[in-house]
Amino acid sequence: MPKPVLVFGYGNPSRGDDALGPLLVEYVQDHCDTDGIDVLIDFQLQIEHALDLEHRELVLFADASVACEAPFELNELEPALEIGYTTHALHPASVMAVYASINKQRPPPCFLLAVKGEAFELGESLSASAERHLRQAESFIEALLQNPRPAAWRSKKFQSRPLFDKIRT
Repeated sequence: MPKPVLVFGYGNPSRGDDALGPLLVEYVQDHCDTDGIDVLIDFQLQIEHALDLEHRELVLFADASVACEAPFELNELEPALEIGYTTHALHPASVMAVYASINKQRPPPCFLLAVKGEAFELGESLSASAERHLRQAESFIEALLQNPRPAAWRSKKFQSRPLFDKIRT
């Protein structure tokens, strides 16, 4: 049976700052109490990841972002299906929409912790600014996971404009 909270980091560790999501999840594995928390790392989100939301009470996606404000942003997500010509890389809001479609119910509350990245070239290492942002995000996620309740996380929201809207514009 899955644990009630899922922390899901995604990104390609071979593409510089794109490693921020997986590195943040590795921090959770090594430094946080994970008794009620499952962790998952993958290169990108796919429709199959909708199944990972089943039987969860709360989900935190962690990803690198060029669109967010530094050092990071936390936003609650709403399901929004945006599948282009391929379903190989989805936004977490689209994974939520797939969940809603196959289960005929709302997904659990989902949040996106977007950590500011700047350099995403193949073969690059993490940039100095991304390392600073990661350290700040590590402290934040550790505190966040000590109180895994949607209401508590909503009070820590860092901006009024959802990141998904920002990506579209």
